[in-house]
Amino acid sequence: MQFVFTILVSLLLSLDSFGQGITILIDPGHGGSDPGHEAANKNLLPEKDLTLKIALKFGAYLSERLENVTVLYTRTDDRYPTLDERVNMANSKKVDYFISVHINGSPNTNIKGTESHVHSMSSKASVKLAKAFENEFKTRAGRKSRGVKDSDDREHSLQVLKFTEMTSVLVECGFMTNVSEANYLNTTDGQDVIASALFRAMRSYLQATHKNISFTKKAGNATTASADKTFSVQIMSSKEWLDTEKGSFKNLKHAVSRAQVSQTGYRYKYFSGSFSSKSEAEEYCNEVKKKGFPDSIIVERKN
Repeated sequence: MQFVFTILVSLLLSLDSFGQGITILIDPGHGGSDPGHEAANKNLLPEKDLTLKIALKFGAYLSERLENVTVLYTRTDDRYPTLDERVNMANSKKVDYFISVHINGSPNTNIKGTESHVHSMSSKASVKLAKAFENEFKTRAGRKSRGVKDSDDREHSLQVLKFTEMTSVLVECGFMTNVSEANYLNTTDGQDVIASALFRAMRSYLQATHKNISFTKKAGNATTASADKTFSVQIMSSKEWLDTEKGSFKNLKHAVSRAQVSQTGYRYKYFSGSFSSKSEAEEYCNEVKKKGFPDSIIVERKN
């Protein structure tokens, strides 16, 4: 009888743990009277608007495609929560993860690339998640990664990382002061690629870290199943790294992303566009072929 009782207790505890959820607070940087970094071209959106667009896309991916995940935001419109308010919201709601979305700036307009910031390299969970973000930026999103940075690298601390009590990462999605990156981040495709990279990294991290929680959407949800796949146009592959914002790539309607697929031979593949239907992808593929990429093909990609 004692043995049976022990088994039942273990089963109940297991089921209870399996049902637990994760809460993620997404923080779009700046807002309101604080525009953040701005591009030299004043026709482009400032940092505050781009961080909001990327953050909302990132959160939508999480909510729509994962079970047992609750997504909260520090802002969902053009207002400015103070740094204290952002920290207090994270701590008072006892969220599991705090992800702050920003876009960088530098006096040197040649500098480009993504960065993921943590308070300290001793924060193992934050560092692991930051590395996951940078890996997705570099590989699937085809961006230049500048790596993971902490307070020692910055020579100053960031309030939203220093005082939040959970796993916290601040991502810099590029440089507003770099012309090509500012242009890229002002495209819907660019925002989608960055948000999708954040989602994939977060999903992989959650699955590896919380093995007792199921993040897989229940079978039979047709909307979710189709939303988790998109069609894209693979325009070419190359042995050497190519800048996706130069040359013939600039002639295409949709932004180009680069993915590293191997360590030797044709190491890189290049994709353009993201479509929910194959017919849309076929139409765009024909257009791409006429613009100098005759070997283009349609591929199905998992988000």
